[in-house]
Amino acid sequence: MKEPLLKDDAFVEDVRSTARLREGLRVWWLGQSGFLVQWDRGHVLLDPYLSDSLTTKYAGTDKPHVRMTARVVDPQRLNFIDVVTSSHGHTDHLDDQTLVPLIRVNPWIRLVLPEANRALAAERLKVNSQSVVLRGTDAGKVLQLAPYEFHAVPAAHNTIERDEQGRHKFLGYVVKMAPYTIYHSGDTVRYDGMADGLAKFKIDVALLPINGDRPERRVAGNLDGVEAARLAKEIGAGVVIPCHYDMFEFNTADPAEFVAECERIGQSYQVLRNGEKFERTN
Repeated sequence: MKEPLLKDDAFVEDVRSTARLREGLRVWWLGQSGFLVQWDRGHVLLDPYLSDSLTTKYAGTDKPHVRMTARVVDPQRLNFIDVVTSSHGHTDHLDDQTLVPLIRVNPWIRLVLPEANRALAAERLKVNSQSVVLRGTDAGKVLQLAPYEFHAVPAAHNTIERDEQGRHKFLGYVVKMAPYTIYHSGDTVRYDGMADGLAKFKIDVALLPINGDRPERRVAGNLDGVEAARLAKEIGAGVVIPCHYDMFEFNTADPAEFVAECERIGQSYQVLRNGEKFERTN
């Protein structure tokens, strides 16, 4: 099993060592599509999966979720989180074994999620559907959770899906925290109008999956490395960071093709290990 660059005490110390800084942006990869964002003494968690719930759930089945990389940190250690997101209802993006401990140690926390998934989240987290913890949104809407601004955008996994009320089940989030803008795509393939819709946000950091929509990988619903690099270039992202690989043996990718395409087209990128941070100070 791979070891994170930093985990447990070392990871928490790395986060806390910069927590008092007002300047700059820091982003740690937590594995899969999970990231911890630190800015102006605040912290946002994007789609964290910090448990072994899927490994336990699928043990002994024909699709075992065998871990490739050890967990970065116990969610109970993260008692300084302001907001957490869920882009959709799949367990690696809406995990009760991650979120319940987070809510317990952060009673002020707010969970940003698709309004279409409110009932699912309430059931999974054992909270009332009208709990103040749950902050539902939909594509095209803006959710203000000062000092953060969450712009919900569509995600297509494999297609754009809506519930019976027309609300999107899969979202990406453009998170504005002046002067920085981060785009977390959630699970998505490319769809018509995607690049044009995102380019207007002037994204500083794009967090994109690279595990690909390829039959030989038995995985559907995400960009591959080449597609992620090209999307980042088209939307004008300052830097792109790949994700959604190196968590499960059946659902991974080699970032080499992503790196090669970024270099070919002149797109700035950074490949992180689990538990490693990206920093931007300008």
